[in-house]
Amino acid sequence: MMKIGSTTTQAILFDLDGTLIDSAPDLGAAADKMRTDRGLAPYPLERYRPMAGAGARGMLGIAFGITPEAPEFDALREEFYVGYERRMLLNTLVFDGVAPLIEAIRERGLRWGVVTNKSARFTEPLTAAMPLFASAGAIVSGDTTPFAKPHPEPLHEAARRLGVAPEACIYVGDDERDIIAGRAAGMGTVAATYGYMGSQADAALWEADASISSPLELLKLLNSA
Repeated sequence: MMKIGSTTTQAILFDLDGTLIDSAPDLGAAADKMRTDRGLAPYPLERYRPMAGAGARGMLGIAFGITPEAPEFDALREEFYVGYERRMLLNTLVFDGVAPLIEAIRERGLRWGVVTNKSARFTEPLTAAMPLFASAGAIVSGDTTPFAKPHPEPLHEAARRLGVAPEACIYVGDDERDIIAGRAAGMGTVAATYGYMGSQADAALWEADASISSPLELLKLLNSA
């Protein structure tokens, strides 16, 4: 396992939903509106939150109990996308501690960026509207490369954009796919257990190099160099 506080670290990469931002309120609301539009009873946000990191697949799975194999899935997914697009900035917030974390990372002379499976259709307007991301050196979406996580290529693309070798990067995410991708890319990995999947899964089984239960805990790991 890589030493996360290593002095060779030059960049920190983050997953987006559930790691840097809490988008569950808007994702869940978009899916739940599809339920109520069909005369079904609304669900509370907490029912959607654990699956927010899985995007349309997760939200439609909760709302209608369907999987991507269902014949109606593609039409429902596009309806969900349109509804989410209309409201994706209403109640989405940066997690507490993330802004000072990014500031501290920059003060150390480290570069930072985002690697998400969210499509650029949403990632680009979302990050453009949130001041936090103005200093990001790379924002790689799920459709930026031909592959999405857990494939390592999106992480390699982010490293290329930052001008940093993959082994000099740390990747932080709240889903097992993040850790699989980070390890495959040759990066140090940190499991964010405050995120969506982290709260529902045994993150210890992901075999990340370290885990954090709040964003600012990452600074303690970096300080261990």
